[in-house]
Parts: sequence; C-alpha cells; structure tokens
Amino acid sequence: MRAFNPPDWSAAREELRAAMAGSQWPDDLIRDAELALHELYVNAWRHAGSLAPTVVVVLLATRTLRVSVADDSPVLPEPRTSADPYDLSGRGLHLVRSLTHRFGANPRKRGGKSVWFELDAAA
Repeated sequence: MRAFNPPDWSAAREELRAAMAGSQWPDDLIRDAELALHELYVNAWRHAGSLAPTVVVVLLATRTLRVSVADDSPVLPEPRTSADPYDLSGRGLHLVRSLTHRFGANPRKRGGKSVWFELDAAA
C-alpha cells in the first residue's frame, strides 16, 4: 500500500543545493534544479509507487549538472497533452522540460527506470 503523503525529499534537496552552491552555481539555477528534482521525486512516488525514490546528483567537470531519480516501475514517463487547463495534475514533465536544458528516461538493467535532467552552468 502506498503512503498517503509523499516521502521526505529534504535530504536529496539539501545534497543538490550543497553540491551546486559549492560549485558556485547561480541561485536561480539552484532553484530551478530543486523544483525539477521535486517534480521527478513526486512522480516516482505517485506514478511508480516508490516509497523512497533513489536520487543521484552528479556535477560534471564540464559545468553540467545531472540529476536522476530511479524507481522500480518499467513504464517510461511521457508528458501529457491535456487540453483542460484546470486539470489538477499532468504538468510536471512540462515543467521539468521548461526548467532544464535536457531531460529523459532510461530503463535500468535490473528493472525499473531512471528519469533524469541536466542543467548547464551559465557561461
């Protein structure tokens, strides 16, 4: 049975913020990354049924941030195409797409999937 409330994602958010702040990322990109992470984390809980999604934060030497959230569902996410602006859900992946430079999903070898996004540091 899935928990009624989403799992606490504060540790993942703090790790992301610390990694980005320590590498001198601008505050606006840190906020964008936090919101994108939140969307992927909640999606893994809500749509894949993960009680504790796995989060990996990687800062690459080329000044690119890659964040991935893994869950046990093999279903790859697709942005919804809702015509109703009053729908209560369905905009999360559109939000991730607008906040980040790249995003996608990959199946994992042992089952499940990893949904990720990348941000490039300002030049």
